[in-house]
Amino acid sequence: MTDRLTPEQRHAVMAAIHGKGTKPEVIVRRFLWHRGYRYRLNHKFLPGKPDVVLRKYRTCIFVNGCFWHGHEGCKLYSVPKTNTEFWQKKVQRNKERDAEVLKQITEMGWHSIVIWECQLKPNCRETTLQYLDYTLNLFFLRDQHRVVDYEIGEGYVTEAAEDIMPFE
Repeated sequence: MTDRLTPEQRHAVMAAIHGKGTKPEVIVRRFLWHRGYRYRLNHKFLPGKPDVVLRKYRTCIFVNGCFWHGHEGCKLYSVPKTNTEFWQKKVQRNKERDAEVLKQITEMGWHSIVIWECQLKPNCRETTLQYLDYTLNLFFLRDQHRVVDYEIGEGYVTEAAEDIMPFE
């Protein structure tokens, strides 16, 4: 299939695509805000400037476009028929950078969540957002409310309903 636009028109269309404030990002941000999560956008001190940063949860959320980040097996990602070699290299560089950023964030002790553009389409949006809410709560509970095992040592071990002193 040939391109219906001239090279100049195609250039203008591609140049108009921005990386911040995209529709999928706004969907995620609205959901988080209405659920009571407070966040920062594109935090410059974290690797990769994550789309959404929840400091309380030590979690970074990346909302990736299927085309730009090469979502394998997705119908929204296909290599363009023109200038194929350029696009393959560009998407491959994006994938490598994404992997390196996720590794750096994990090494810093942060959690990372990647949400793909296709996961926010109307037919599966609710499931994705519920899963996001569940995952954030799981991270919070694991990090903030760790269960501590106490060692009592040798000697008498009491149970909650057991009297320590004899009852008179």
